[in-house]
Amino acid sequence: MAHAVNRELAKTGPLADQPTEGQRPRRRSYDAGFKLRVLDEWDRASSAAERSAILRREGIYSSMISDWKRQRREGRLVDAVRRPEGRGGPSYAEVERLRRENQRLAERLAKAEFVIEVQGKVSALLEELSKSADSDDTET
Repeated sequence: MAHAVNRELAKTGPLADQPTEGQRPRRRSYDAGFKLRVLDEWDRASSAAERSAILRREGIYSSMISDWKRQRREGRLVDAVRRPEGRGGPSYAEVERLRRENQRLAERLAKAEFVIEVQGKVSALLEELSKSADSDDTET
């Protein structure tokens, strides 16, 4: 009788994922929606204790979080429920590409502003030299 109860518990309880005799263990897999929900919660967590609690509650490792973040950055982690085809914002890869381009353009703008400032100073200096030369010519 005890064996029958244990078998029933194994079908519905915490051992439901455990392989029975003769079965090979299956690797756990997570859908994109789950990964994105965990990453959202992870990003909102403000302390190491909160992040540790997330890992324990979900039964995952911190290395999985790192992998999922990389996948999200590369645009390979897309939730079909959150972002149906043709709708939604840009992928994380597109956002990262635009962020890099924005940084590059900001650096070019800073250089251009510096060059314009130097040109203004050179122009003012040449004007002063020209006035000085003109005044020297009129005095002699």
